[in-house]
Amino acid sequence: MRLPVSGRKIVVLRMGHRPKRDVRITTHVALVARAFGAHAMILADVVDEKLLETMRKVIESWGGRYFKLVCGIPWRKAIEEWKRLGGCVVHLTMYGENIEGSDVLERIRRDPRDVMVVVGASKVPKEVYFLADYNVAIGNQPHSEVSALAVFLDRFFQGKELIREFEDARLKIIPCPRGKKVVRLR
Repeated sequence: MRLPVSGRKIVVLRMGHRPKRDVRITTHVALVARAFGAHAMILADVVDEKLLETMRKVIESWGGRYFKLVCGIPWRKAIEEWKRLGGCVVHLTMYGENIEGSDVLERIRRDPRDVMVVVGASKVPKEVYFLADYNVAIGNQPHSEVSALAVFLDRFFQGKELIREFEDARLKIIPCPRGKKVVRLR
């Protein structure tokens, strides 16, 4: 499968996951990451077997075997290792440079490094703001990390991620004005 930005890897780092409280939101972060063009998601600090199983089933049915989900890596280690390997870190926060009305997105697009996108669940440690190469706001109001990730990836890929196909899918939706049409490919 060809990604809209050839050669660049996009990895999402999900911080602050509380398994009993955030299971649906973290699942939605993983679904958005996969569907909107990320290569992988790291669930920091905890292992969530249910999330791993859910994503395995989604990938098996809908494709995206390139997408990897890794759990349990400490967030600081993940960020520091990413930077050591030459990647840049984009922290999505309502306190950052607004994606609209600034040149932050263009600077990220021009930056040739692979991208780690950091999204938090609970309060993100202050250090993340300083470890990040870019602190980006999707609006400067409280909102969901799922929506922030979706908007960022869509803007980053300029909408091209919405029309790509997953070659390894078993199921495919056929767009139609009414009803649902799903075909089995294999």
